[in-house]
Amino acid sequence: MYKLFTSESVTVGHPDKLCDVISDKILDAYLKQDANSRVACEAFATHKKVIISGEITSTATVDVEKIVRDAIISIGYDNDELGFNGHNVEIEILLNKQSPDISMGVNKESIGAGDQGMMFGYATNETENYMPYTAYYANVLAKRLEQVRRENIIPYLCPDGKTQVTGKFENDRLVGIDTIVVSTQHKEVDMEILRTDVKKHVIDYVIPSNLLSKDTKIHINPTGRFVIGGPVGDTGLTGRKIIVDTYGGVIPHGGGAFSGKDYTKVDRSAAYYARYVCKNIVASGLCDKIMLQVSYAIGVSKPLAIYIDTYSTEKIAIDKIQAVINNVFDFSPDNMIKELDLKEPIYSNTTSYSHFGKHDLPYEKLDKIDAIKKYINSNNF
Repeated sequence: MYKLFTSESVTVGHPDKLCDVISDKILDAYLKQDANSRVACEAFATHKKVIISGEITSTATVDVEKIVRDAIISIGYDNDELGFNGHNVEIEILLNKQSPDISMGVNKESIGAGDQGMMFGYATNETENYMPYTAYYANVLAKRLEQVRRENIIPYLCPDGKTQVTGKFENDRLVGIDTIVVSTQHKEVDMEILRTDVKKHVIDYVIPSNLLSKDTKIHINPTGRFVIGGPVGDTGLTGRKIIVDTYGGVIPHGGGAFSGKDYTKVDRSAAYYARYVCKNIVASGLCDKIMLQVSYAIGVSKPLAIYIDTYSTEKIAIDKIQAVINNVFDFSPDNMIKELDLKEPIYSNTTSYSHFGKHDLPYEKLDKIDAIKKYINSNNF
């Protein structure tokens, strides 16, 4: 019997993702000048206005308005025809300094967690980048949708768009794709031309033909016309695409968003480190997939608890995998920041098409395999 599972993604021009991009570009701008900047920056985008709010403590001098305009224009909202134009949109900046009640728990000799909460990591050997099937293909489709717009392969497309993939699974293995949904903003065009172009240049271009069949349902702009989009069609807000940003709903989510937050916020740094741990565990052959949950108290450097689930795919006893994690990896904020170089302005590169599965990011590196094998051998596991 088949099981169905669905994940979605959005393009960089989706109003929520636009706000994520703005927040992370502001964060990077502060970190480039002051690596110790404390940033919690939110963006809100609507028809004629963008509001920037949050708490920033830094020695850097940053032209926030210019960063916001440049981000909007670079995404493709650069003319009045779209109803939202980075050249002339009104920008209101409402930034304060970080609360001293928070900073006293962070600005210690040994950094404490910037907040309480639980974070999740995940990795699976299903795909080459250790991401789950449906999230992988939803992101690939969304990224291709942006590419065909920017390269004028489909010249009438506009920045806003969404994708969705429903996989068909048998014994936890993908055997086909049941449904694909692609919705893309566009200029005035015949809908049949758009559907033909998107099928050819997006879906057929990136989805392996062996996963498609005569029974695969494909919905391209299922509501029809999608001319009004972006912040004109829907308000955008930083941190609202938390499932798109992670693993497509395959595992639980702790609730904390990523974009606009500096590395002292464990919502972000611990989620990145948990991914790093999971990916190295799977790549070491200890299991086929693993979920890890870690929890913190504000101001406390050591995690309160670490929980793992290998979904019965472990190759050695699960308590031994837990021992490997406890002894090879260090979830203290100080170590996570140092080991993953999180003071570097890398965050604009994380924002779109999931924060995970990109080989050039520091928490995606596979550099713990030898240490894992050494620990296993020394303990006769």
